[in-house]
Amino acid sequence: ISRRCLSFFLSLFNYQTEKYVVTKNSKIGILYRLYQLAVLVYIIGWVFVLNKGYQETEEAIQSSVFTKLKGVALTNSSETGLHIWGEEDYVIPPNGEQVFFVVTNYIETPNQRLGFCPESNKVPDGRCLKDSDCEKGESVIAGHGIKTGVCIKKNGTCEIRAWCPVENSLKPQKPLLAAAENFTVYIKNYIRFPKFDFSKSNVPETNEATYLKNCTYDSKRDPYCPIFRLGQLVKWAGNDFRKMATSGGTVGILIEWECDLDKDSSYCKPQYSFTSLSANKEHSVASGYNFRYAKYFKDPSGQTFRTLYKVYGIRFDIIVNGQAGQFGIIPTIIALGSGLALLGAGAFVCDMILLYMTNAGSFYRERKFEIINQKDLQKEKDSKRTRPGISKYNHCNMLHWN
Repeated sequence: ISRRCLSFFLSLFNYQTEKYVVTKNSKIGILYRLYQLAVLVYIIGWVFVLNKGYQETEEAIQSSVFTKLKGVALTNSSETGLHIWGEEDYVIPPNGEQVFFVVTNYIETPNQRLGFCPESNKVPDGRCLKDSDCEKGESVIAGHGIKTGVCIKKNGTCEIRAWCPVENSLKPQKPLLAAAENFTVYIKNYIRFPKFDFSKSNVPETNEATYLKNCTYDSKRDPYCPIFRLGQLVKWAGNDFRKMATSGGTVGILIEWECDLDKDSSYCKPQYSFTSLSANKEHSVASGYNFRYAKYFKDPSGQTFRTLYKVYGIRFDIIVNGQAGQFGIIPTIIALGSGLALLGAGAFVCDMILLYMTNAGSFYRERKFEIINQKDLQKEKDSKRTRPGISKYNHCNMLHWN
């Protein structure tokens, strides 16, 4: 083994201890105190006060949502006459879920029966000039039925086997259920944070029996009432109700729970916000929201017929997020430990400035770092033994002589 390798191996067993050197350098001293002050402000103000770094947190919120709509609308069309719409008619699905759709406009095609009829000329794949353009047994792409192989030249479309007559595609230019603007929705949200075994509902705890019958949500006057007017929901989401009700759209209802469980449970309250989840461009192909459904009947002879509805409306998505926090010894220790580490980093930075960024760096290095080896200790011990002094024998003789 070479002497260099041996020296390196033995250096692994050296022990380094702190040596404190008081340096009367006002600039470095002021810099160090300012750094300490900044770290203390960060730990106390940001970590503990604003971010509550002393708390254990949980974001895995468990949530259930129940909805109930109220309101009645009257429509009067030339084809179907007067019709009263209740919540059982315009709410889809009707059983009150986290996502629900409210019908605000519709196209009705009544008395459809299975048979043969011309395809709509608005369907490109259904247009024809001769019979060979309508291959028998082929379904019409984005159409309404199956081609029979016959081209109805009068209409310029293929004959199809389908529910006839095909859908009337003239959409009303204004919402037929404009009264939906004043419909109300009751949103009941139940949440739970399993880590802390904490549960809460968004319905205010009150002894007033008629509270839910009289209140309506208002961000200033009544911010915790769980009953919302549909027109206001669309407005708060940044849309015009009449325009959205004509072609349809989507609105998001966000319920945020920020619960500090170190306080009383009454301080854990929901915060509501609203956003548009549909395209805002009026003539965009992605704008609007619609779908179709049918109601089936039987005539006295037992034949089935149906009424087809293409409904436009507003889809409401209820999105629940939340976070709960409670004091915990482990996050507190971690926050304090990180703060102490930052304070130590300040001393390290100031040392580096003194040692390597000042003209007197070599002088500081000589005072700060001192190497002591075993030979130096042995010399110190030997010098103490041989240090001149008065022996016990000479001391006793001097006492006797006196």
